[in-house]
Amino acid sequence: MNKAQLVEAIADKLGGRQQAAEAVDAVLDAIVRATVAGDRVSVTGFGSFEKVDRPARYARNPQTGERVRVKKTSVPRFRAGQGFKDLVSGTKKLPKGGEVAVKKAPKGSLSGGISRTTAKAAAKKATAKKAVAKKTTAKKAVAKKTTAAKKTVAKKTTAKTTAAAKKTTAAKKTAAAKKTAPAKKATAKKAPAKRATSRKTTAKKTTARKK
Repeated sequence: MNKAQLVEAIADKLGGRQQAAEAVDAVLDAIVRATVAGDRVSVTGFGSFEKVDRPARYARNPQTGERVRVKKTSVPRFRAGQGFKDLVSGTKKLPKGGEVAVKKAPKGSLSGGISRTTAKAAAKKATAKKAVAKKTTAKKAVAKKTTAAKKTVAKKTTAKTTAAAKKTTAAKKTAAAKKTAPAKKATAKKAPAKRATSRKTTAKKTTARKK
């Protein structure tokens, strides 16, 4: 039986060939991806798929008998479940109609899906994502505090500069006012002197006329 025949065999149960083809593709894709990632895919009563590492070794070429070094590699392995083995060996008989009965998965296991290893890996990934999210949030909070502190310092500096500028301007105005005030007083003092001179001149003219 090939893939097309498998799809045809389950098409009636899934409501059509298209649905059956999509179901077969989805199941195979999930098994392959989980196995490549190093997870063990276990279907209770049917079997399990897992990735097995083979160390580097020496082998012989069957045609020449020459010794050849084989690199380290990984291979997929399928182990049939006890229910599957019993049916194949004849210990148990296949039902005449309906589906093949397989044992129900025990509590805590994943029947027809990935194993506990996959669940643990997913939990670790989720924990790692949460940790990264927390670190990112902490960095953003620190950045906000730094920005706020910079703004506060900038405001204080601007206030100090403005106050200093105001004081300088006020001091300049006061100095200018002080300089202007003595000049006005001196002018006022000079005016009476001119009047005294005019009086002396008038007195001299009167004396000359009397003579």
